[in-house]
Amino acid sequence: MDLFKKCHDYYPIVREAKRTGFYPYFRAIDSEPDRRVVIKGKSLLMLGSNNYLGLTTHPKLKEAAINAVRKYGTGCTGSRFLNGTLDLHEQLEHNLAEFMRREDCLCFPTGYQVNLGVISSLLRRDEYVVTDKLDHASIMDGCQLSFGKLKRYMHNDMASLKHVMESLESNAAALIVSDGIFSMDGDIVKLPELLPVARHHHAKVMIDDAHAIGVLGRRGAGTADHFGLEDKVDLVMGTFSKSFATIGGYVVGDREVITFIRHHARALIFSASIPPPAAATVLAALEIIKSEPERRVRLWRNTEKMLKGLKTMGYEIGTAETPVIPLLIGDMTKTINFWHDLYEAGVFANPVVPPAVPPNASLIRTSYMATHTDEDLDEALEILERIGRKRGIIA
Repeated sequence: MDLFKKCHDYYPIVREAKRTGFYPYFRAIDSEPDRRVVIKGKSLLMLGSNNYLGLTTHPKLKEAAINAVRKYGTGCTGSRFLNGTLDLHEQLEHNLAEFMRREDCLCFPTGYQVNLGVISSLLRRDEYVVTDKLDHASIMDGCQLSFGKLKRYMHNDMASLKHVMESLESNAAALIVSDGIFSMDGDIVKLPELLPVARHHHAKVMIDDAHAIGVLGRRGAGTADHFGLEDKVDLVMGTFSKSFATIGGYVVGDREVITFIRHHARALIFSASIPPPAAATVLAALEIIKSEPERRVRLWRNTEKMLKGLKTMGYEIGTAETPVIPLLIGDMTKTINFWHDLYEAGVFANPVVPPAVPPNASLIRTSYMATHTDEDLDEALEILERIGRKRGIIA
């Protein structure tokens, strides 16, 4: 058997998609990742970014990153565990813990590595990790790397969660992990219903707030802030690649728990630390999140406009209630054709097809920013209506 046979078989599929212009991935952007982008000289309205607050081009963030490079250089050349911790990292962890109203914080090189490191370090044999079936892939990978036993419940179905928890051995240690905002469906975890189930079974709760920090809550502190339950969730993770406009991730919680993770998470210990400009960028972004709540107001105004507009047109958007709004199509070929038409019309959106979603559940993922103007959104709605009718997706 040839180990690379699957690679040779797969390559012609990608090559043909690229040749015909129907390859939607790894498209190089030639401009700043803003509300409009340029790809090979073509201007597109960006409806496929996680830049929810529109901070990637903010002058204060750019200035902070540049100043950090001048003071600290371009990188740390080692892991946080050994030579890769700067006073900048410690300041960032202190400020994030304070913002999230937790005792301690630990920063990782990426958000993906947060979930790998936290879950795999905490779960031992005969302990359980219980996840929503639509949790992010990084959560599932963290479960696979742990020695714990994995159980899953139906998406956002608290009766299903209760059934799963009741099926565990009596007094079994368990960690329930859920997305805060689900990254494809755009709905919010039913946290007020989840927490009583967890408490009844003495389980700990971890919320992945990658898409919720800066977006949900009175202070922009995420899902628990949104529901007024900040003191009820044991661990909250977030990323820096969305509202914070750079790269990296973090987890907050009680000091003793974070200390354990700091000394046992292989994804942290064996990875180089986030570079100085990234840490400085997050510190600057955090101050803007705290001092400019009007950005969040604008984001939600834009979200409500698009939710209403897309529903009125007849698009199926499922349970979406956040700046992440999927257009549910089903057929994979129809989805790719729709994506291609949108791209040609000047809209950048993301086609999501199997295996990222189940068969016949393909969709176009759209997402919105605080910096989108009314003119941007009106243009988007006009294009989506015209092409949706052309393709028979809406009547």
